[in-house]
Amino acid sequence: MKYALITGASKGIGKAIVEELAARKINLLLVARSEDLLQTLTMDIQARFGIKADWLAIDLAQDHAAGKVFQWTKDNGYAVNILINNAGYGLSGQFEKYSTDEYTQMMQVNMTVPVLLTNLFIPDLKRNTPSYILNIASSAAYQAVPGLTVYAASKAFVLSFSRGLAFELRKSGVSVTAVSPGGTDTDFANRAQVGAKAVKAGEKLNMTAEAVAKLAVDALFAKKTEIITGFVNKLGAFLVWLLPKKLTETTASGIYNNG
Repeated sequence: MKYALITGASKGIGKAIVEELAARKINLLLVARSEDLLQTLTMDIQARFGIKADWLAIDLAQDHAAGKVFQWTKDNGYAVNILINNAGYGLSGQFEKYSTDEYTQMMQVNMTVPVLLTNLFIPDLKRNTPSYILNIASSAAYQAVPGLTVYAASKAFVLSFSRGLAFELRKSGVSVTAVSPGGTDTDFANRAQVGAKAVKAGEKLNMTAEAVAKLAVDALFAKKTEIITGFVNKLGAFLVWLLPKKLTETTASGIYNNG
């Protein structure tokens, strides 16, 4: 019996991906920090969709978190053929606003854990083909974003990592997809401490988590290497490529460095 493993599964895009996969009758392994939310969601999707599901409550910012997730699947005999690296968060404001510990934890969740989980699961994924890896990047991956400097850089890493890995694995039966959402109705802005100006700027353009999840899962099974969700976000990425970097960075700075 095969399973999809989803990190950051209890809220936002991760939860919407859980629902999307459950509706397609795919067995699920849910990983996130909140034990109560995971337990409730797992019971709900099992009852509604008649699938097998289990959960693991763990803070992915902790040392050796990726290894603990992998060992949990081994201890329970779960065969994983879909790995979804969704967990991630941002820190907004001037670079020096945050401590080295805060940056270390964010970079671990956003970059280190996806790389380590992918590395740990690759042998299983190759045995359980067809297999799929889905990495959640961001529209912020396509430019430097003053005020979200480290977050944007971490998502550029995810995008580059995904594209390189997709090429390496192109003949292996394991596909790799990077999905770059723009503004989405999730808890991202609260956790990132994004100011009111940025929140207001995105209100009319935000996509729902459910819409992003459907596009992501469709892209996953279509074995697309990279997608940007939403026409406005695609246009934005094109304009970032077309326009002078100083102009796009000045515009972003005006949004994210002022509350």
